[in-house]
Amino acid sequence: MGKNLSEFPVQYIKGVGPRRAKLLNTLGIKTAEEALYYLPYRYEDRKNIKKISALGYGRLETVIGKVVAAEVIKLPKRNMKLFELTVSDGSGIVKGKWFNQPFLKKNFEVGQEVILSGIVKRNPYWGIGFEFDNPEYEFVTDDADAFIHTARIVPIYRTTAGLSVRQLRAIMFNLINTCIKDVSDHIPDEILRRNNFPGLTESILNSHFPESGTDIDSLNSGASIYQKRLYFDELFKFELGLSIIKKGKEVENGIAFNCNGVLVRKFIDTLKFKLTSAQQRVFDEILHDMRMPHPMNRLLQGDVGCGKTVIAVIAMLTAAECGYQSALMAPTEMLAGQHYINIHKMIEDMGLKVCLMTGSKNILRGEREALRCDIASGKINIIIGTHALIQEGVEFKNLGLAIIDEQHRFGVMQRALLRKKAVNPDVLVMTATPIPRTLSMTLYGDLDYSVIDELPPGRRPVITRLFNAGQKEYIYRAIAEETKKGRQVYVVYPVIDETEKTNLKSAIIGREALEKIFPNLKVELIHGRLKPQERENIMALFKEGGIDVLVSTTVIEVGVDVPNAAMM
Repeated sequence: MGKNLSEFPVQYIKGVGPRRAKLLNTLGIKTAEEALYYLPYRYEDRKNIKKISALGYGRLETVIGKVVAAEVIKLPKRNMKLFELTVSDGSGIVKGKWFNQPFLKKNFEVGQEVILSGIVKRNPYWGIGFEFDNPEYEFVTDDADAFIHTARIVPIYRTTAGLSVRQLRAIMFNLINTCIKDVSDHIPDEILRRNNFPGLTESILNSHFPESGTDIDSLNSGASIYQKRLYFDELFKFELGLSIIKKGKEVENGIAFNCNGVLVRKFIDTLKFKLTSAQQRVFDEILHDMRMPHPMNRLLQGDVGCGKTVIAVIAMLTAAECGYQSALMAPTEMLAGQHYINIHKMIEDMGLKVCLMTGSKNILRGEREALRCDIASGKINIIIGTHALIQEGVEFKNLGLAIIDEQHRFGVMQRALLRKKAVNPDVLVMTATPIPRTLSMTLYGDLDYSVIDELPPGRRPVITRLFNAGQKEYIYRAIAEETKKGRQVYVVYPVIDETEKTNLKSAIIGREALEKIFPNLKVELIHGRLKPQERENIMALFKEGGIDVLVSTTVIEVGVDVPNAAMM
């Protein structure tokens, strides 16, 4: 019976052992199967053997010849030993040099036939002659197929301290010889034929140790048919897993929100605008899901200002009318606060209670405990907050809908913890990050997908342009033009302060420069070192129009909505 490669410890592969197994573990390799899928990150062509007399300086070259001399040379000034190997092929002589590796001498004998591969250099003292520093080497034996370090297309692996590329390459060679016969191909033949893919065994072999005729450029770009087959396997298994998860959720018992929709109709009637056709389509998709007896798991994608919050409110009103609580979790206090203000204003006449829960130190312990009690008793219908919602001690009476905004900012465990605050709640995740439909289906295959691909009337589509450092005057003119119209501008910098380690532009220096360029404009600075209350005050002032140009670091989150801001 063959080995179960997914459970076979890599420690028992020839050349590994306990010490190297620990090093391989740091690379994410614990089993033979994980090792087989640990692919080279690049390849070197060492198969074309050159005459020594024809070598070119600065090139990666491979030669074959006989050992003329092998000696250890002491270098007193540098306090080290040099192992020097002299090889001749009859047309010339080349030297291989290894610093601080005198132990290599025992591997070589005069008259031995060897292969050397490396970058050709001049002798630094003579200015002539050929040398390799720390070249790869191999001994010529009767078994020509055993060459793994030279005389072929050679795989280069990412490694770790204590484990050289040469050692890892030898381990991989032994692994394939030992385990390749136990590889099982689970992809149906029909799918392989449809995609013109080779078998799994062939693909693994040629991804680690390619045949001599394989195009090295396609290998180094990850485009060989063998690599594509392995990429396909990874995605196939990933999508199959998501499909199984999705099918499992479809048979779970959830909440069927079958109320008559009085609150939703009342809310829509109070809006000062009509829903766009895209909003109406997404509204129908979400309500259809919520009426089903199994949990909703839906991704809602749309640009800032497209009206995602209105759709989220409709979902929360549906839950409230049916007697359930809703929770909306945002990644930052700034974004959570924005949601609280907007949603509270939208539904203040609906007779529902909305609260904000964050980790802010400005909230007194007594107030926080009172808030938790109101949530646990069901007095509060809609709870908006940050990761504070998933902390121990926060309990819901009957959470029916969990909404996660900018979901990519949360870890898998954080999202799962919010779901665990109830029994199979409906889940709606939202993002303003543009995701191509095909990519979203790949990454979020366990979620149904909705997109608001239409802006409300009067909203201008976002135009993105790239300028170089020599076009600053054009950008300054654009800032002046927008602010003359009464509009506002963001200027985002990568760091707060300049440091010697990077040449990144500083927000503090940027603010000072902009104040000099625009002395008549109100220029303000916001960054992560400010206290939460200071950041909130600055953002509130910006939203009210009291700041013309807001200089920021990336503390300005995707999703922060200031309708009057026309340029970033």
